[in-house]
Amino acid sequence: MQQGVTLDGRSGGDAALDALFAAALGAAGPQDAAPRAAGGAGEADGSDAAGAAATGGFARWLQRWNAGGGVVPAVELARRVGADAPAPGRGRTADYFETLATLAAADVSVARVVEPQLDALAILAECPDPVDLAAIGAGAGSTWGVFAAEGPGARLTAVPDARGWVLSGTKPWCSLAGDLSHALVTAHVELPHGGSERRLFAVALQRGGVVVHPEAWVSRGMPTVPSGPVDFDAVPAVPVGAPGWYLERDGFEWGGIGVAACWFGGAVGVARRVLDAAGRRDDDLGALHAGRCAAALFAARSVLAAAATRIDATPVGASRIDASRIDAPGLGRDEARELAQGVRSVVREACETVLREAAHALGPAPLALDAAYAARVADLELYLLQDHGARDELRLGRMLVERARREAGAVAPGVEEGIR
Repeated sequence: MQQGVTLDGRSGGDAALDALFAAALGAAGPQDAAPRAAGGAGEADGSDAAGAAATGGFARWLQRWNAGGGVVPAVELARRVGADAPAPGRGRTADYFETLATLAAADVSVARVVEPQLDALAILAECPDPVDLAAIGAGAGSTWGVFAAEGPGARLTAVPDARGWVLSGTKPWCSLAGDLSHALVTAHVELPHGGSERRLFAVALQRGGVVVHPEAWVSRGMPTVPSGPVDFDAVPAVPVGAPGWYLERDGFEWGGIGVAACWFGGAVGVARRVLDAAGRRDDDLGALHAGRCAAALFAARSVLAAAATRIDATPVGASRIDASRIDAPGLGRDEARELAQGVRSVVREACETVLREAAHALGPAPLALDAAYAARVADLELYLLQDHGARDELRLGRMLVERARREAGAVAPGVEEGIR
């Protein structure tokens, strides 16, 4: 790692990040290490190795991770960083984004492990209702995932019983379910007047009734972060918020931008390689590719920084206030959704530009012969697919059209239904 990734262009990174990572380094000793799969992500060129030796806490931890740390040290790092890292929407959103981007610039898979831990803790802190975490054995030492995806042929339901609530069915896309202690999981609940709605629950993963399927994960990107389905068979769980709260809360949008910060950091790591190669070759084409990478990353950095400022100007919960009120603070619900999708689309496109320019600048050699670089690219390409490209850009356009027509008092029939 050469330095921390910042949103304001300051050099040298943020010393506070090294303090967090140094604490994790001290907690995750060598006895926790397991052999790491070949081709794990990490910086491989000499300049990054020299930078890692000089930067302190996290760089030293990363050296151990690259030497064969398996996923266990990354999970422990997530727990430690989560204990001290800022949450979005509470005045330090830029620091939150920078933490994730710095991690991803060093290793995309590490960021992929840490991000859900920070997201889960932010969700629990935002919840307006008490959450009985003690009932599922969760506490300060818990490691968390957030499993909210839906998929064809898979459905998880929650039903009340004498003990409270139990989860049954299958949940797809459950990253590291076999390595985490707990998760926040969305499940379908029956409503009093018919129909169903998704509700968030906290559940212990290392108990009977939970069956993880790591064998389903055959991806060449993030091979150390298996994200296969999980079967639940009458597993006790505790509700987190009311039905529908998870998708309507402010932090749902901010968490999505946090993922984009990881993408951005991953692209920074790729662009560093392009710039390093251009410097060694001293040719105009190399400089052209480096310049295109820099321009794309400037756009991504700018929208993340602007989003952090707007988020911090909006008190938590303010977006649920009627945005038509003159005294409504910060972002309204529509604006929050538009901001999140706009940022994600800009960052995703910037990252795709960096990957494309890197392929032209570096050629096939590092993808074929450098396991670390090939893993970084594969990790980032897979991670970017969390954004749905043109489909999400269409959704953004429809949201803008709907809001414009509503503000003009002429919402066309069927527009709202199409957006939903």
